[in-house]
Amino acid sequence: MKASSTGHAAPKPVKTVPIALPSTGEEEWRALLGPLSTGWLTQGPKVAEFEKAFALRQGVKHAVATTSCTTALHLILKAAGIGPGDEVIVPSFTWVATANAVEYCGATPVFADIDPATFNIGHKSAGAKVASRTKAVIAVHLFGLCADMDLLAEAVKGAIIVEDAACAAGGSFKGQPAGSLGVAGAFSFHPRKIITTGEGGMITTNDGALAGKVNMLRNHGASSPEEARHQSPKPYLLPDFNDVGFNYRMTDLQGAVGLVQLRKLDGFLAERRRWAQYYMRELADIGWLRLPNTPEGHEHGWQAFVTMVDEDKAPAGRDEIMDRLAAMGVATRPGTHAAHTLGYYSRRYGLKPADCPNAYACATKSMAIPLHNRMDESDYAYVVDCLKSLR
Repeated sequence: MKASSTGHAAPKPVKTVPIALPSTGEEEWRALLGPLSTGWLTQGPKVAEFEKAFALRQGVKHAVATTSCTTALHLILKAAGIGPGDEVIVPSFTWVATANAVEYCGATPVFADIDPATFNIGHKSAGAKVASRTKAVIAVHLFGLCADMDLLAEAVKGAIIVEDAACAAGGSFKGQPAGSLGVAGAFSFHPRKIITTGEGGMITTNDGALAGKVNMLRNHGASSPEEARHQSPKPYLLPDFNDVGFNYRMTDLQGAVGLVQLRKLDGFLAERRRWAQYYMRELADIGWLRLPNTPEGHEHGWQAFVTMVDEDKAPAGRDEIMDRLAAMGVATRPGTHAAHTLGYYSRRYGLKPADCPNAYACATKSMAIPLHNRMDESDYAYVVDCLKSLR
């Protein structure tokens, strides 16, 4: 049996608790039969139905489905006219895709530090980064908690705010759903998110012109959608192409699954919120573990339950604690990385960890513990017991 460096033998796992699992089943399987039987597998009526339902759920006028949240962000920035010579402020503590979408446009990502209490972009840091070339700010609603959009808007006046709402289905700020708070929002349906279509994303906006632009750009820049052409009296007449676009279309197979998942969203959220509160109660007496914070006016979506390890008080460093929990069968992950320290960005822009110290601290000390809709009471109790057993 492997022993830890602190001299504690790693106990034999009683059970295995994955960090995340998608909650899918018979209904999703049956939903696939429609597109498979009609032969309409690529973007079509199921995607359109999913878009309409998602727009209604998020309280916006328009929703446009894409292949991923990354491509959704790319389309939003392109449609907003972001290009070479422009700067876009992004929080450093985020998945690399947020900054990558800016690079895809030939623009420059400018990394802002975060508020360590919420893991979201710090409005003071973002405000200090605003310059003559600043065209946009991407507010990442990390782990399901919306950024404080009021403070951010005040700090970055003159720049449009795009929401990276990859994790935020179910999150809201002052009663407004994620995706309705900026010029546009981008959602993810990756299997680690609350609802999934495998891969897949969605753009939400109240701006009709922007919605039309991203709709065109996701389909190679075609002047009319493919499904409209195929359903027209003359489907053999090809559309015009006035812009260079992309193939970022969601399939009808994914749209069909997305509709089923969306109907389950409120139930998923209620369950996650209940178990997040269980963790908050049961883990409150672990002095070395800082629990997540939900400020007043926010409704947390709980895509992930991310803690911080206080290594001055903890029985071991964050990474060793993760090793010891893994030996007990409990999967954990860092919250995410500090994008400004990743090889490409640190080399390209000469960035150092100290340039965004809060993001770097969170990257090296944060620890997500299991929270998903495939867990039962015994799983949550086991995670708590394992954490409390660490000495």
